[in-house]
Amino acid sequence: MSEPTEAVEMRAALVRLRRATGLPIAFGGLLHDAQRLRIAQLSGAQTSALHGLSICTGNGLGGKSMALSRPCAVTDYREARHISHEYDSAVSTEGLRSVLAVPVVVRRRVRGVLYGALRRPVPLGDRTFDAAVAAARDVEQALVVRDEVQGLLAVAREPVAGRGAWEEVREVHGELRALAPKVADPELRQTLLAVCGRLAEAGVRSDAAPSGGTRRSVQSVGLAPREVDVLACVAAGATNAAAAERLGLRPETVKGYLRAAMRKLGAHTRLEAVVAARRAGVLP
Repeated sequence: MSEPTEAVEMRAALVRLRRATGLPIAFGGLLHDAQRLRIAQLSGAQTSALHGLSICTGNGLGGKSMALSRPCAVTDYREARHISHEYDSAVSTEGLRSVLAVPVVVRRRVRGVLYGALRRPVPLGDRTFDAAVAAARDVEQALVVRDEVQGLLAVAREPVAGRGAWEEVREVHGELRALAPKVADPELRQTLLAVCGRLAEAGVRSDAAPSGGTRRSVQSVGLAPREVDVLACVAAGATNAAAAERLGLRPETVKGYLRAAMRKLGAHTRLEAVVAARRAGVLP
């Protein structure tokens, strides 16, 4: 079973931080309740002293960063007077001296803390601070995407009849398709795409074939994933420019995917392409 998205992104952010700054160690974790986080990801650690350490809001350097919702640093942890010292034993075992802590904040709520440290008592410069803040922003973005995916999946799994019009189903489908490429966790990404497939199949079951028309199978259409993403945006009424912004593509690229999809579907207009994709069970 793959790791959660946030764990994957936290580890990657720590590695990027060390590469950008030359810091010998970086570590971090996410809050598991409103007042406490657990250090679960480490890069460059020489001992296991920090792993699993539970940090309370207000305690130590990380707890201070959580409480203030801003980056904090000390030049010599063991001698610092403006933090509490509940975690001195673990910090000393790892040999840390100069330490910084940057909160991971999503929608004004602290969701975790990312740390970087030296094993000697020297000031950390602006370049190191900027790199740590950038790494924390990467984790924040991953959490935003995860939150959006979970919210949309919850809506998508509700019974269709209880949600009313199919337009809501189609809107959720389009948003899920747009988020899928941004999800780092492969297992979550596959779950998301599987839900998209179920929504599309539900759309096929809900509509009878038009008079004189026949349904084409998904396999026979042969659309590429990005072509389906573009069609989902078009089905929601998006222009090429709007679809490009949602999908993180260039408008010219969107236009190319749309032309390819129309050719495969035998469609001459955007509307015909959407209708044909729905008949084939590609869109709900």
